[in-house]
Amino acid sequence: MSVLHRDALGGRAAIAGIGATEFSKDSGRSELRLAVEAVHAALDDAGLTPADVDGMVTFTMDTSPEITVAQAAGIGDLSFFSRIHYGGGAACATVQQAALAVATGVADVVVCYRAFNERSGRRFGSGVQQREPSAEGAALGWSLPWGLLTPASWVAMTAQRYLHAYNLTPEAFGHVAVTDRRHAANNPAAYFHGKPITLADHAASRWIVEPLRLLDCCQETDGGQALIVTSTERARDLRQPPAVITAAAQGAGRRQEGMTSFYRDDLTGLAEMDVVARQLWRTSGLRPSDIDVGILYDHFTPFVLMQLEEFGFCKPGEAADFVAADALPLNTHGGQLGEAYLHGMNGIAEAVRQLRGTSVNQVAGAARALVTAGTGVPTSGLILGADG
Repeated sequence: MSVLHRDALGGRAAIAGIGATEFSKDSGRSELRLAVEAVHAALDDAGLTPADVDGMVTFTMDTSPEITVAQAAGIGDLSFFSRIHYGGGAACATVQQAALAVATGVADVVVCYRAFNERSGRRFGSGVQQREPSAEGAALGWSLPWGLLTPASWVAMTAQRYLHAYNLTPEAFGHVAVTDRRHAANNPAAYFHGKPITLADHAASRWIVEPLRLLDCCQETDGGQALIVTSTERARDLRQPPAVITAAAQGAGRRQEGMTSFYRDDLTGLAEMDVVARQLWRTSGLRPSDIDVGILYDHFTPFVLMQLEEFGFCKPGEAADFVAADALPLNTHGGQLGEAYLHGMNGIAEAVRQLRGTSVNQVAGAARALVTAGTGVPTSGLILGADG
């Protein structure tokens, strides 16, 4: 994929299997075990065995290396292994890397996985506690001395500017939270199964960092999720209908930093997601009106609104009304606010379920799904399609 022209990856690979552990606040087992459980579940879903796997992709923040997971899962020789940086921004890029390997013949069956004890172990929401010297850490040094120590505080700066620019109130963010929790309420796998909320509940939740309230912030979850990527042709012969990778992209914007890009010319949008959006639309040949379901990364509600605007589903400042009107089925698994926070990997799995017709909140006739990864950081996205 190039920022300048259409690529040739679309349609050559597909997601053939998905698998996850339960999502909890205290898994009671190691992150390695969570990873292996998710990998085995995904292989079983696809009708494959560990012996079929020759590639693995994960995140740089994962504590279970590819070779360790391979050994523990009974996987043999690997011809491809890769890690993607920038936290949740890596989610869709793991699938892109796998698809690239499959399309070029570097690997035949690639496992993408993410597993962590993000509630009972290291909690990302606790912010920066210690960091090795690096250029990335030096950039954070411009913000941390002034009290911006947590992801919520970093997002709050941009969210406040967004509200000011479009003359909105924090209630605008509540529509995302209400939508996610409505879907989570129907999802037995979701932590907030059976627990929908109202706009009044959102407005009554405590401040975390103004203008963000508790219900604007994603969960912290223990769990694992894995995906199996292979060629579209091979996927057609496996156990499940393939979710074809129609387009895949990564994106970093001008003057990009990790969550603290406060020196851009405009703080009311997400430049990194604009880069992803332009590539996905160009390569797929699709438009927003062609998308049947959107699975948008929702670590914080304001960034869901900005993503809808960057992708052209609505004009700047209009996304809250767009969500309130249910103009696009959104985060039908409950999102990271309602189901679980697995750095976006569980969102990719939900897109696959929608295309298979097996979601608990199934969109009738869903044939194309847009999936995005973490925002505020260099990020990635996918358009997945039903086969045929």
